[in-house]
Amino acid sequence: MAVSAVALLSVPCVGHAASLPPGLTEQAIGTTVERARQAFNVPGIAVAVVHDGDIVFSHGYGRRAEDKSSAPVDRRTLFAIGSNTKEFTTTALAQLVDQGKLDWNDRVIDHLPEFRVADPSITRDFRVSDLLTHHSGMGLGAGDLMLFSHSTLTRPQILAGLPFMPFTAPFRTQYAYNNLLYVVAGALVERLTGQSWEEIVQKRLIDAAGLPACQSTPRVKGQTNVATGEGETGILPDKAALRLPGVAPAGGIWCSADGMARWAQTYLNGGRTPEGRQIFSQASRDTLWAPHALLPLPDTAEATKTHFRAYGYGWFMEDFFGQKRVWHTGTIDGMVSYMTFLPESRTAIVILTNHDDHNATYAIATTLSAYVATGASADWVAHWQDAENAAHAAEAKAAASTGPGSPARPFITLSESTQQDYIGTYRDDWRGPITISRRGQDLRMAFSHADGLTGTLSALPHDLFVVRWDDRGQDASDDSYVQFERDVSGQVVGMNMRVIGSDFSFDAQDLHPRKVSSSFSEEKEAKRL
Repeated sequence: MAVSAVALLSVPCVGHAASLPPGLTEQAIGTTVERARQAFNVPGIAVAVVHDGDIVFSHGYGRRAEDKSSAPVDRRTLFAIGSNTKEFTTTALAQLVDQGKLDWNDRVIDHLPEFRVADPSITRDFRVSDLLTHHSGMGLGAGDLMLFSHSTLTRPQILAGLPFMPFTAPFRTQYAYNNLLYVVAGALVERLTGQSWEEIVQKRLIDAAGLPACQSTPRVKGQTNVATGEGETGILPDKAALRLPGVAPAGGIWCSADGMARWAQTYLNGGRTPEGRQIFSQASRDTLWAPHALLPLPDTAEATKTHFRAYGYGWFMEDFFGQKRVWHTGTIDGMVSYMTFLPESRTAIVILTNHDDHNATYAIATTLSAYVATGASADWVAHWQDAENAAHAAEAKAAASTGPGSPARPFITLSESTQQDYIGTYRDDWRGPITISRRGQDLRMAFSHADGLTGTLSALPHDLFVVRWDDRGQDASDDSYVQFERDVSGQVVGMNMRVIGSDFSFDAQDLHPRKVSSSFSEEKEAKRL
Protein backbone atom coordinates (compact mmCIF):
# COMPACT_ATOMS: atom_id res chain seq x y z
CA MET A 1 0.00 0.00 0.00
CA ALA A 2 1.54 3.33 -1.06
CA VAL A 3 2.21 5.96 1.59
CA SER A 4 4.05 9.25 1.42
CA ALA A 5 7.81 8.92 1.48
CA VAL A 6 8.59 10.29 4.92
CA ALA A 7 11.46 8.92 6.97
CA LEU A 8 10.77 6.91 10.12
CA LEU A 9 11.94 8.78 13.20
CA SER A 10 13.74 6.58 15.68
CA VAL A 11 15.80 7.92 18.58
CA PRO A 12 17.15 4.95 20.55
CA CYS A 13 17.75 5.27 24.28
CA VAL A 14 21.08 4.22 25.71
CA GLY A 15 21.12 0.54 26.60
CA HIS A 16 18.39 -0.75 24.24
CA ALA A 17 17.15 -0.43 20.69
CA ALA A 18 13.98 1.59 20.25
CA SER A 19 11.10 -0.43 18.85
CA LEU A 20 7.35 -0.36 18.51
CA PRO A 21 5.36 -1.80 21.42
CA PRO A 22 4.59 -5.53 21.25
CA GLY A 23 1.52 -6.18 19.14
CA LEU A 24 1.97 -3.12 16.93
CA THR A 25 3.81 -3.12 13.59
CA GLU A 26 4.60 -0.51 10.97
CA GLN A 27 2.44 -2.44 8.52
CA ALA A 28 -0.52 -2.40 10.91
CA ILE A 29 -0.13 1.35 11.38
CA GLY A 30 0.16 2.07 7.66
CA THR A 31 -2.74 -0.18 6.70
CA THR A 32 -5.02 1.25 9.39
CA VAL A 33 -4.20 4.85 8.57
CA GLU A 34 -4.63 4.46 4.82
CA ARG A 35 -7.93 2.58 5.25
CA ALA A 36 -9.24 5.35 7.51
CA ARG A 37 -7.93 8.06 5.18
CA GLN A 38 -9.83 6.56 2.26
CA ALA A 39 -12.97 5.62 4.22
CA PHE A 40 -13.46 9.11 5.66
CA ASN A 41 -11.94 11.17 2.81
CA VAL A 42 -9.14 12.64 4.92
CA PRO A 43 -6.53 14.46 2.79
CA GLY A 44 -3.67 14.14 5.28
CA ILE A 45 -2.75 12.37 8.51
CA ALA A 46 0.32 12.37 10.74
CA VAL A 47 0.87 9.60 13.29
CA ALA A 48 3.50 9.21 16.02
CA VAL A 49 4.09 6.45 18.58
CA VAL A 50 6.04 6.70 21.81
CA HIS A 51 7.17 3.56 23.64
CA ASP A 52 9.54 2.94 26.54
CA GLY A 53 10.67 6.57 26.53
CA ASP A 54 11.42 6.74 22.79
CA ILE A 55 9.64 8.23 19.80
CA VAL A 56 9.64 4.97 17.84
CA PHE A 57 7.43 6.05 14.94
CA SER A 58 6.59 9.39 13.32
CA HIS A 59 5.13 9.43 9.84
CA GLY A 60 3.08 11.49 7.42
CA TYR A 61 0.39 10.21 5.06
CA GLY A 62 -1.38 12.02 2.25
CA ARG A 63 -1.34 15.76 1.63
CA ARG A 64 -1.53 19.01 3.61
CA ALA A 65 -4.76 20.33 2.07
CA GLU A 66 -7.89 19.35 0.19
CA ASP A 67 -6.15 20.56 -2.98
CA LYS A 68 -4.80 17.39 -4.58
CA SER A 69 -1.69 19.24 -5.73
CA SER A 70 -0.71 20.27 -2.18
CA ALA A 71 2.54 19.07 -0.62
CA PRO A 72 2.72 15.82 1.39
CA VAL A 73 2.27 15.71 5.15
CA ASP A 74 5.40 14.93 7.12
CA ARG A 75 6.28 14.58 10.79
CA ARG A 76 6.93 18.34 11.17
CA THR A 77 3.72 19.54 9.45
CA LEU A 78 1.79 21.91 11.72
CA PHE A 79 -1.81 20.95 12.51
CA ALA A 80 -4.36 22.72 14.69
CA ILE A 81 -4.76 20.39 17.69
CA GLY A 82 -7.98 21.97 19.00
CA SER A 83 -9.00 20.76 22.45
CA ASN A 84 -5.76 18.88 22.96
CA THR A 85 -4.69 22.40 23.93
CA LYS A 86 -6.63 21.91 27.16
CA GLU A 87 -3.93 19.69 28.67
CA PHE A 88 -1.40 22.48 28.06
CA THR A 89 -3.63 24.89 29.99
CA THR A 90 -4.08 22.45 32.88
CA THR A 91 -0.35 21.74 32.87
CA ALA A 92 0.36 25.48 33.11
CA LEU A 93 -1.94 25.54 36.15
CA ALA A 94 -0.13 22.48 37.53
CA GLN A 95 3.16 24.36 37.34
CA LEU A 96 1.60 27.10 39.48
CA VAL A 97 0.43 24.44 41.95
CA ASP A 98 3.98 23.04 42.02
CA GLN A 99 5.25 26.54 42.81
CA GLY A 100 2.77 26.99 45.66
CA LYS A 101 0.99 29.87 43.90
CA LEU A 102 -2.28 28.00 43.43
CA ASP A 103 -4.34 25.17 44.87
CA TRP A 104 -6.85 23.17 42.84
CA ASN A 105 -9.45 23.87 45.54
CA ASP A 106 -8.93 27.65 45.55
CA ARG A 107 -12.00 29.74 44.83
CA VAL A 108 -11.77 31.32 41.39
CA ILE A 109 -12.94 34.74 42.66
CA ASP A 110 -10.01 34.86 45.09
CA HIS A 111 -7.70 35.08 42.07
CA LEU A 112 -10.10 36.60 39.50
CA PRO A 113 -12.41 38.93 41.49
CA GLU A 114 -14.29 39.84 38.30
CA PHE A 115 -15.32 36.21 37.73
CA ARG A 116 -19.11 35.77 37.69
CA VAL A 117 -21.59 33.08 36.65
CA ALA A 118 -25.39 33.33 36.52
CA ASP A 119 -25.92 32.15 40.11
CA PRO A 120 -24.21 34.28 42.81
CA SER A 121 -24.00 31.36 45.23
CA ILE A 122 -22.23 29.25 42.61
CA THR A 123 -19.91 32.15 41.82
CA ARG A 124 -18.82 32.24 45.47
CA ASP A 125 -18.16 28.48 45.59
CA PHE A 126 -16.67 27.99 42.12
CA ARG A 127 -13.26 26.31 42.51
CA VAL A 128 -10.29 26.14 40.14
CA SER A 129 -11.04 22.44 39.66
CA ASP A 130 -14.60 23.30 38.57
CA LEU A 131 -13.20 25.14 35.55
CA LEU A 132 -11.70 21.91 34.25
CA THR A 133 -14.15 19.00 34.66
CA HIS A 134 -17.15 19.98 32.46
CA HIS A 135 -19.57 19.60 35.39
CA SER A 136 -20.40 23.28 35.96
CA GLY A 137 -24.12 22.93 35.22
CA MET A 138 -23.91 24.97 32.00
CA GLY A 139 -25.21 23.32 28.85
CA LEU A 140 -23.22 21.50 26.19
CA GLY A 141 -21.03 23.99 24.32
CA ALA A 142 -22.41 26.94 26.28
CA GLY A 143 -20.90 30.21 25.07
CA ASP A 144 -19.03 28.69 22.13
CA LEU A 145 -20.43 31.37 19.83
CA MET A 146 -18.16 33.80 21.69
CA LEU A 147 -15.16 31.61 20.81
CA PHE A 148 -15.75 30.16 17.35
CA SER A 149 -17.70 31.03 14.16
CA HIS A 150 -15.41 33.93 13.21
CA SER A 151 -15.71 35.57 16.63
CA THR A 152 -13.43 38.54 17.31
CA LEU A 153 -14.35 38.85 20.98
CA THR A 154 -11.40 39.29 23.31
CA ARG A 155 -10.89 37.24 26.47
CA PRO A 156 -12.06 40.10 28.75
CA GLN A 157 -15.20 40.44 26.61
CA ILE A 158 -15.75 36.68 26.82
CA LEU A 159 -15.46 36.75 30.62
CA ALA A 160 -17.93 39.64 30.68
CA GLY A 161 -20.47 37.46 28.86
CA LEU A 162 -20.08 34.53 31.27
CA PRO A 163 -22.77 35.67 33.79
CA PHE A 164 -25.43 35.49 31.07
CA MET A 165 -24.86 31.80 30.30
CA PRO A 166 -27.83 29.76 31.58
CA PHE A 167 -27.45 26.75 33.86
CA THR A 168 -29.23 23.67 32.52
CA ALA A 169 -28.34 21.30 35.38
CA PRO A 170 -27.43 21.57 39.07
CA PHE A 171 -23.83 22.52 39.87
CA ARG A 172 -21.36 19.59 39.72
CA THR A 173 -23.94 16.96 38.76
CA GLN A 174 -23.98 16.42 34.98
CA TYR A 175 -21.28 16.25 32.32
CA ALA A 176 -21.56 18.82 29.51
CA TYR A 177 -18.43 19.67 27.53
CA ASN A 178 -17.48 23.32 28.00
CA ASN A 179 -14.79 25.37 26.26
CA LEU A 180 -15.74 28.67 27.88
CA LEU A 181 -14.42 27.77 31.34
CA TYR A 182 -11.04 26.78 29.89
CA VAL A 183 -10.77 30.35 28.62
CA VAL A 184 -11.31 31.39 32.25
CA ALA A 185 -8.57 28.94 33.23
CA GLY A 186 -6.28 30.65 30.71
CA ALA A 187 -7.17 34.03 32.22
CA LEU A 188 -6.24 32.61 35.62
CA VAL A 189 -2.82 31.62 34.28
CA GLU A 190 -2.40 35.16 32.96
CA ARG A 191 -3.45 36.77 36.25
CA LEU A 192 -1.07 34.67 38.38
CA THR A 193 1.94 35.04 36.06
CA GLY A 194 1.50 38.56 34.70
CA GLN A 195 2.09 37.23 31.19
CA SER A 196 -0.18 36.19 28.36
CA TRP A 197 -1.34 32.60 28.12
CA GLU A 198 0.52 32.37 24.80
CA GLU A 199 3.80 33.49 26.38
CA ILE A 200 3.52 31.13 29.34
CA VAL A 201 2.59 28.08 27.27
CA GLN A 202 5.29 28.79 24.69
CA LYS A 203 8.13 29.48 27.13
CA ARG A 204 7.32 27.27 30.11
CA LEU A 205 5.89 24.28 28.29
CA ILE A 206 6.60 24.11 24.55
CA ASP A 207 10.11 25.59 24.63
CA ALA A 208 11.01 24.21 28.06
CA ALA A 209 10.06 20.69 27.00
CA GLY A 210 11.72 21.14 23.59
CA LEU A 211 8.67 20.40 21.44
CA PRO A 212 9.73 20.74 17.78
CA ALA A 213 7.38 22.40 15.28
CA CYS A 214 4.91 23.46 17.95
CA GLN A 215 3.51 26.89 18.84
CA SER A 216 0.94 28.56 21.06
CA THR A 217 -0.12 31.01 18.36
CA PRO A 218 -1.74 30.48 14.93
CA ARG A 219 0.43 29.87 11.89
CA VAL A 220 1.39 32.94 9.89
CA LYS A 221 2.54 33.93 6.44
CA GLY A 222 5.99 32.53 5.73
CA GLN A 223 5.36 29.21 7.46
CA THR A 224 5.10 26.70 4.64
CA ASN A 225 4.84 23.28 6.28
CA VAL A 226 1.32 23.76 7.61
CA ALA A 227 -1.87 21.79 7.11
CA THR A 228 -5.06 23.42 5.88
CA GLY A 229 -8.29 22.21 7.44
CA GLU A 230 -11.46 21.26 5.63
CA GLY A 231 -13.16 24.32 4.17
CA GLU A 232 -10.20 26.64 4.84
CA THR A 233 -8.64 28.89 2.22
CA GLY A 234 -5.08 28.33 3.39
CA ILE A 235 -4.35 32.07 3.29
CA LEU A 236 -2.13 32.89 6.28
CA PRO A 237 -2.10 36.26 8.08
CA ASP A 238 0.92 38.51 8.44
CA LYS A 239 2.55 38.17 11.83
CA ALA A 240 2.24 41.91 12.44
CA ALA A 241 -1.53 41.69 11.93
CA LEU A 242 -2.00 38.45 13.88
CA ARG A 243 -5.10 38.57 16.07
CA LEU A 244 -4.88 36.16 18.97
CA PRO A 245 -8.18 34.28 19.31
CA GLY A 246 -10.10 34.34 22.56
CA VAL A 247 -10.49 30.56 22.34
CA ALA A 248 -6.74 29.89 22.55
CA PRO A 249 -6.58 28.37 26.10
CA ALA A 250 -9.29 25.90 25.07
CA GLY A 251 -8.08 25.12 21.56
CA GLY A 252 -5.43 27.41 20.07
CA ILE A 253 -2.18 25.41 19.78
CA TRP A 254 -0.65 24.31 16.48
CA CYS A 255 1.75 21.38 16.62
CA SER A 256 3.34 18.59 14.61
CA ALA A 257 3.50 14.85 15.12
CA ASP A 258 7.09 15.24 16.37
CA GLY A 259 6.07 18.00 18.79
CA MET A 260 3.12 16.10 20.23
CA ALA A 261 5.18 12.93 20.49
CA ARG A 262 7.77 14.69 22.63
CA TRP A 263 4.92 16.12 24.73
CA ALA A 264 3.76 12.53 25.20
CA GLN A 265 7.29 11.49 26.22
CA THR A 266 7.29 14.19 28.88
CA TYR A 267 3.92 13.08 30.23
CA LEU A 268 4.82 9.38 30.28
CA ASN A 269 8.02 10.32 32.12
CA GLY A 270 6.13 12.07 34.93
CA GLY A 271 6.70 15.62 33.70
CA ARG A 272 10.37 15.11 32.87
CA THR A 273 11.92 15.54 29.41
CA PRO A 274 14.03 12.75 27.89
CA GLU A 275 17.12 14.75 28.93
CA GLY A 276 15.93 14.82 32.54
CA ARG A 277 14.57 18.37 32.86
CA GLN A 278 11.57 18.46 35.21
CA ILE A 279 8.85 20.61 33.57
CA PHE A 280 6.11 19.75 36.08
CA SER A 281 5.98 17.27 38.92
CA GLN A 282 4.89 13.66 38.67
CA ALA A 283 2.46 14.38 41.51
CA SER A 284 0.81 17.02 39.31
CA ARG A 285 0.78 14.65 36.31
CA ASP A 286 -0.97 12.06 38.47
CA THR A 287 -3.50 14.66 39.62
CA LEU A 288 -4.27 15.65 36.02
CA TRP A 289 -4.67 11.97 35.12
CA ALA A 290 -6.86 11.11 38.12
CA PRO A 291 -10.68 10.74 37.74
CA HIS A 292 -12.36 13.90 39.05
CA ALA A 293 -15.82 13.60 37.44
CA LEU A 294 -17.64 10.53 36.17
CA LEU A 295 -18.98 10.30 32.61
CA PRO A 296 -21.48 7.97 30.93
CA LEU A 297 -20.03 4.85 29.32
CA PRO A 298 -19.45 4.99 25.54
CA ASP A 299 -21.45 2.92 23.07
CA THR A 300 -18.30 0.86 22.47
CA ALA A 301 -17.90 -0.09 26.15
CA GLU A 302 -18.77 -3.77 25.75
CA ALA A 303 -16.42 -4.23 22.80
CA THR A 304 -13.47 -2.53 24.55
CA LYS A 305 -14.17 -4.02 28.01
CA THR A 306 -14.72 -0.53 29.41
CA HIS A 307 -16.37 -0.33 32.84
CA PHE A 308 -15.82 3.34 33.70
CA ARG A 309 -15.13 6.63 31.98
CA ALA A 310 -14.16 9.84 33.75
CA TYR A 311 -12.67 13.28 33.20
CA GLY A 312 -9.58 14.47 35.01
CA TYR A 313 -8.10 17.91 34.47
CA GLY A 314 -7.88 18.26 30.69
CA TRP A 315 -7.91 14.49 30.07
CA PHE A 316 -10.45 11.71 29.59
CA MET A 317 -9.71 8.32 31.15
CA GLU A 318 -11.22 4.86 31.13
CA ASP A 319 -10.33 1.20 31.43
CA PHE A 320 -9.56 -0.39 28.06
CA PHE A 321 -9.08 -4.14 27.75
CA GLY A 322 -7.93 -4.22 31.37
CA GLN A 323 -5.56 -1.24 31.16
CA LYS A 324 -5.96 2.40 32.08
CA ARG A 325 -6.26 4.59 28.99
CA VAL A 326 -5.84 8.38 29.10
CA TRP A 327 -6.81 10.35 26.03
CA HIS A 328 -8.23 13.51 24.49
CA THR A 329 -9.45 14.70 21.13
CA GLY A 330 -9.51 18.12 19.51
CA THR A 331 -11.56 19.63 16.67
CA ILE A 332 -11.02 23.13 15.28
CA ASP A 333 -10.48 24.88 11.94
CA GLY A 334 -11.55 21.78 9.97
CA MET A 335 -8.98 19.54 11.68
CA VAL A 336 -9.19 16.75 14.27
CA SER A 337 -6.48 15.48 16.61
CA TYR A 338 -6.32 12.53 18.99
CA MET A 339 -3.79 11.74 21.72
CA THR A 340 -3.99 8.50 23.71
CA PHE A 341 -1.84 6.86 26.40
CA LEU A 342 -1.64 3.33 27.76
CA PRO A 343 0.63 4.12 30.73
CA GLU A 344 0.95 0.51 31.88
CA SER A 345 2.29 -0.38 28.43
CA ARG A 346 4.50 2.75 28.50
CA THR A 347 2.96 3.77 25.17
CA ALA A 348 1.38 6.87 23.62
CA ILE A 349 -0.13 7.43 20.17
CA VAL A 350 -0.62 10.79 18.42
CA ILE A 351 -2.96 11.29 15.43
CA LEU A 352 -3.34 14.59 13.54
CA THR A 353 -5.73 15.07 10.60
CA ASN A 354 -6.92 17.88 8.32
CA HIS A 355 -10.54 16.77 7.89
CA ASP A 356 -13.44 17.65 10.17
CA ASP A 357 -14.49 14.06 10.93
CA HIS A 358 -13.74 12.52 14.31
CA ASN A 359 -14.58 9.02 13.05
CA ALA A 360 -11.23 8.76 11.29
CA THR A 361 -9.25 9.56 14.44
CA TYR A 362 -11.46 7.33 16.60
CA ALA A 363 -10.94 4.43 14.21
CA ILE A 364 -7.16 4.82 14.10
CA ALA A 365 -6.73 5.43 17.82
CA THR A 366 -8.93 2.53 18.90
CA THR A 367 -7.31 0.12 16.44
CA LEU A 368 -3.72 0.97 17.34
CA SER A 369 -4.50 1.06 21.08
CA ALA A 370 -6.14 -2.36 20.84
CA TYR A 371 -3.05 -3.79 19.11
CA VAL A 372 -0.91 -2.47 21.96
CA ALA A 373 -3.25 -3.69 24.71
CA THR A 374 -4.18 -7.09 23.26
CA GLY A 375 -2.11 -7.83 20.15
CA ALA A 376 -5.25 -7.78 17.97
CA SER A 377 -8.04 -5.44 16.94
CA ALA A 378 -11.59 -5.48 15.67
CA ASP A 379 -12.32 -3.63 12.43
CA TRP A 380 -12.88 -0.19 13.93
CA VAL A 381 -12.63 1.54 10.55
CA ALA A 382 -15.69 -0.40 9.39
CA HIS A 383 -17.43 0.19 12.75
CA TRP A 384 -17.22 3.98 12.53
CA GLN A 385 -17.84 4.01 8.80
CA ASP A 386 -21.11 2.13 9.42
CA ALA A 387 -21.98 4.55 12.23
CA GLU A 388 -21.30 7.54 9.98
CA ASN A 389 -23.37 6.12 7.12
CA ALA A 390 -26.27 5.42 9.50
CA ALA A 391 -26.09 8.97 10.88
CA HIS A 392 -26.10 10.46 7.38
CA ALA A 393 -29.09 8.30 6.41
CA ALA A 394 -31.02 9.41 9.49
CA GLU A 395 -30.22 13.06 8.78
CA ALA A 396 -31.36 12.72 5.17
CA LYS A 397 -34.61 11.07 6.25
CA ALA A 398 -35.32 13.81 8.80
CA ALA A 399 -34.50 16.54 6.28
CA ALA A 400 -36.87 15.04 3.72
CA SER A 401 -39.75 14.63 6.17
CA THR A 402 -39.55 17.64 8.50
CA GLY A 403 -36.55 19.70 7.40
CA PRO A 404 -36.69 23.14 5.77
CA GLY A 405 -38.22 22.93 2.32
CA SER A 406 -39.97 19.64 3.10
CA PRO A 407 -43.78 19.29 2.81
CA ALA A 408 -44.02 19.87 6.56
CA ARG A 409 -42.03 23.10 6.35
CA PRO A 410 -42.30 24.60 2.86
CA PHE A 411 -40.48 27.78 1.94
CA ILE A 412 -42.71 30.80 1.29
CA THR A 413 -42.26 34.20 -0.35
CA LEU A 414 -42.82 37.31 1.76
CA SER A 415 -43.86 40.72 0.50
CA GLU A 416 -41.54 43.65 1.00
CA SER A 417 -43.88 45.13 3.61
CA THR A 418 -43.93 41.86 5.57
CA GLN A 419 -40.14 41.63 5.42
CA GLN A 420 -40.01 45.06 7.02
CA ASP A 421 -41.39 43.60 10.27
CA TYR A 422 -38.16 41.74 10.89
CA ILE A 423 -35.60 44.38 9.87
CA GLY A 424 -33.66 46.00 12.68
CA THR A 425 -31.00 45.50 15.32
CA TYR A 426 -31.35 42.82 17.99
CA ARG A 427 -29.16 42.54 21.08
CA ASP A 428 -28.24 39.40 22.97
CA ASP A 429 -26.90 39.79 26.50
CA TRP A 430 -23.74 37.73 25.93
CA ARG A 431 -23.20 37.72 22.15
CA GLY A 432 -24.05 41.36 21.45
CA PRO A 433 -25.82 42.95 18.45
CA ILE A 434 -27.25 40.93 15.57
CA THR A 435 -28.69 42.79 12.60
CA ILE A 436 -31.42 41.91 10.11
CA SER A 437 -31.44 44.00 6.94
CA ARG A 438 -32.60 43.74 3.34
CA ARG A 439 -30.26 43.46 0.40
CA GLY A 440 -32.05 43.26 -2.92
CA GLN A 441 -34.96 40.87 -2.40
CA ASP A 442 -33.30 39.04 0.50
CA LEU A 443 -33.34 39.41 4.25
CA ARG A 444 -29.83 39.23 5.66
CA MET A 445 -28.50 38.33 9.13
CA ALA A 446 -25.14 39.53 10.41
CA PHE A 447 -23.44 38.94 13.77
CA SER A 448 -21.35 41.69 15.34
CA HIS A 449 -17.85 40.92 16.68
CA ALA A 450 -17.34 38.41 13.87
CA ASP A 451 -15.30 38.34 10.68
CA GLY A 452 -17.99 37.23 8.27
CA LEU A 453 -20.74 35.38 10.16
CA THR A 454 -23.42 36.57 7.73
CA GLY A 455 -26.17 34.79 5.85
CA THR A 456 -29.45 34.95 3.97
CA LEU A 457 -32.81 34.27 5.63
CA SER A 458 -35.37 32.11 3.83
CA ALA A 459 -38.94 32.22 5.12
CA LEU A 460 -41.03 29.31 6.38
CA PRO A 461 -44.58 29.66 7.78
CA HIS A 462 -45.33 31.24 11.17
CA ASP A 463 -42.41 33.70 11.53
CA LEU A 464 -39.90 30.86 11.12
CA PHE A 465 -36.84 31.25 8.89
CA VAL A 466 -33.68 29.39 7.98
CA VAL A 467 -30.41 31.31 7.87
CA ARG A 468 -27.99 29.91 5.32
CA TRP A 469 -24.48 31.19 6.05
CA ASP A 470 -22.44 32.73 3.26
CA ASP A 471 -19.20 30.87 4.02
CA ARG A 472 -20.22 27.39 2.85
CA GLY A 473 -16.71 26.02 3.35
CA GLN A 474 -16.63 26.63 7.09
CA ASP A 475 -20.19 27.39 8.20
CA ALA A 476 -22.52 25.21 6.11
CA SER A 477 -23.06 22.75 8.98
CA ASP A 478 -24.26 25.63 11.19
CA ASP A 479 -27.27 26.73 9.14
CA SER A 480 -29.96 27.49 11.72
CA TYR A 481 -33.64 27.99 12.31
CA VAL A 482 -34.57 31.53 13.34
CA GLN A 483 -37.94 31.89 15.10
CA PHE A 484 -39.09 35.48 15.46
CA GLU A 485 -41.35 36.42 18.39
CA ARG A 486 -44.20 38.95 18.45
CA ASP A 487 -45.91 40.73 21.32
CA VAL A 488 -49.69 40.97 21.82
CA SER A 489 -49.84 43.92 19.44
CA GLY A 490 -48.25 41.90 16.66
CA GLN A 491 -44.87 43.66 16.71
CA VAL A 492 -41.70 41.58 16.31
CA VAL A 493 -39.83 41.90 19.61
CA GLY A 494 -37.16 39.23 19.49
CA MET A 495 -36.02 35.90 18.15
CA ASN A 496 -34.72 32.49 19.11
CA MET A 497 -32.34 30.29 17.13
CA ARG A 498 -31.45 26.63 16.91
CA VAL A 499 -28.84 24.96 14.71
CA ILE A 500 -30.35 22.54 12.18
CA GLY A 501 -27.44 20.11 12.37
CA SER A 502 -25.54 18.69 15.32
CA ASP A 503 -22.63 21.09 15.89
CA PHE A 504 -22.83 21.66 19.64
CA SER A 505 -20.32 24.52 19.40
CA PHE A 506 -22.84 26.58 17.47
CA ASP A 507 -24.89 27.09 20.63
CA ALA A 508 -27.59 29.18 18.96
CA GLN A 509 -30.15 27.82 21.44
CA ASP A 510 -28.54 29.93 24.18
CA LEU A 511 -29.18 33.16 22.28
CA HIS A 512 -32.19 35.28 23.22
CA PRO A 513 -31.82 38.47 21.16
CA ARG A 514 -34.34 41.24 21.82
CA LYS A 515 -35.17 43.84 19.17
CA VAL A 516 -33.73 47.23 20.09
CA SER A 517 -34.17 49.10 16.80
CA SER A 518 -36.53 48.78 13.82
CA SER A 519 -34.19 50.21 11.21
CA PHE A 520 -30.83 49.33 9.77
CA SER A 521 -28.77 50.93 7.04
CA GLU A 522 -28.31 48.70 3.99
CA GLU A 523 -25.49 50.99 2.89
CA LYS A 524 -23.60 50.47 6.16
CA GLU A 525 -24.08 46.72 5.97
CA ALA A 526 -22.88 46.60 2.37
CA LYS A 527 -19.70 48.46 3.35
CA ARG A 528 -19.15 46.17 6.36
CA LEU A 529 -19.64 43.03 4.27
